[in-house]
Amino acid sequence: MAGHSPPDTSRNSGRKTGGKRGRSSGKVADFRYKRPSQSKTPLNGAVDPQAGLLRDHASRRQAYAALDLGTNNCRLLIARPEGENFTVIDAFSRVVRLGEGLAASGRLSDEAMDRALGALQVCAEKLKRRNVFLARSVATEACRRAVNGADFIERVRAETGIVLDIISAQEEARLAVLGCHILLEQGHGPAVIFDIGGGSTELVLIEPGERVPRIIDWASVPWGVVSLTDTVGRGEGATQEDRLERYREMRRLVSESFAPFAERVAEASRAVDIRLLGTSGTVTTLASLHLELPQYDRRAVDGLIVPAESMRDISERLSTMSPQDRRALPCIGNDRADLVVAGCAILESIMDIWPADRLGVADRGIREGILRSLMAGDPAPARTGARAG
Repeated sequence: MAGHSPPDTSRNSGRKTGGKRGRSSGKVADFRYKRPSQSKTPLNGAVDPQAGLLRDHASRRQAYAALDLGTNNCRLLIARPEGENFTVIDAFSRVVRLGEGLAASGRLSDEAMDRALGALQVCAEKLKRRNVFLARSVATEACRRAVNGADFIERVRAETGIVLDIISAQEEARLAVLGCHILLEQGHGPAVIFDIGGGSTELVLIEPGERVPRIIDWASVPWGVVSLTDTVGRGEGATQEDRLERYREMRRLVSESFAPFAERVAEASRAVDIRLLGTSGTVTTLASLHLELPQYDRRAVDGLIVPAESMRDISERLSTMSPQDRRALPCIGNDRADLVVAGCAILESIMDIWPADRLGVADRGIREGILRSLMAGDPAPARTGARAG
């Protein structure tokens, strides 16, 4: 297994993700919230106050939607603006395992595509029923990497009416930051926000900004909980030592891929006041175990600050447990039991790079970033229901 390299991501339907061997990183232009463009004054120069009030009221009641088709999950949020925030009026999440087997074959399997299409049909019905004004639907690493990713996107459009945009790793990182940065622990020093996905992990170095943080540096590596698990192998061995050796291999692979980013942020990581915020199923699951919750509770987890040492202790414990024992733990179950160990390996490697004392936990990310972009008037795809992409 010592010869493993990150899965090849150069085949992405003509979309460049940058970097050698699938790694993407570099400087990112600063971004800020944009206010919605104001309605133009009538040609005759008259101003109708009542018409303005009606427009403002209508805009507040409009529904917006964000759909994120990842390597492991399909998630949808539908919301209405509420002041500077929004209120969720409908949501959907299903484990679809779109990237299962992709590391070995380079293709999305028929079974995986069928699972994803089943979930997307549910999303399409919700978009129509909620009369969504604006929506953006994105696909990430699995579709970026698969040789048949573009064909799958066309099949989704034909069968569901949903137009998926295969976003770059850079855009994925930007949306994750936009969606969860509000939960970053207060402070003046540099911070890292990360998103452990199914097929990739994004890390973003930021500094405080006026309304949103300024991105200083970023990296994306093609190791997520699915791709890392499939590459190292799903067989965990019969003994604790076997499982520990497998975990060490995961840590080695991830650390090697993180090395260029780690070198670039080394000086910043030595600052006195560094902060760390993570968004992913891995960090929310481990936070639930830290709290000893009998079942997952988003209200208890979203925004929680956990000692980094506690997250390491839980990661190390999970890495040596048998799959059966992990399945028996609250908040893990069957869906996460086989993948959470890879998430732990990625998380520990991130904490090696950025040794903050505490870890902020976010149960929000790309979808919330999309919603904030749409509601703030950022450029977005064409309007209406399921066909908004």
